[in-house]
Amino acid sequence: MDRGARLGVDVGSVRVGVAVSDPDGLLATPVETVQRGDREDGGVARIVEILQERGAAVVYVGLPRHLSGREGSASQAARTYGVLLARAAAPVPVHLIDERMSTVSAHRSMHASGRPGRRHREVVDQAAAVVILQSALDAERATGRRAGEQVLWQDGSGGVEQREVSG
Repeated sequence: MDRGARLGVDVGSVRVGVAVSDPDGLLATPVETVQRGDREDGGVARIVEILQERGAAVVYVGLPRHLSGREGSASQAARTYGVLLARAAAPVPVHLIDERMSTVSAHRSMHASGRPGRRHREVVDQAAAVVILQSALDAERATGRRAGEQVLWQDGSGGVEQREVSG
């Protein structure tokens, strides 16, 4: 596995949580909560700035699924956001990773750390991004390859773009 930080993204309708790993892909840490509502692009440009600042080699976007594994409207919204992000972040690949229970896990972790419940909203998106990213990092170590499903998108001529960072 190539060295390089990885970015984790938890897409919400109002906010997007962002987390980053160390260059060896061992530990995920929170970075920022990007507000979507006041940005025309839904915060994609800010996430690309973070990606560039951190020198990220891959972006993992959480894909919310029902406990049964089925996808719903939130999954479609995450897939759409993933395509927007993949276009803006190219040639850095974007992968979707199952995020079932990430927000629940984030709330539990914050509660266990003693953070008051009324203050969870301020950082829960970042904490969920940490859960998503750490799951991807663990899967990378277990399999020796990128986790999840790579986001593919069509270029202007109707061809499918799939750009990988080589090196």
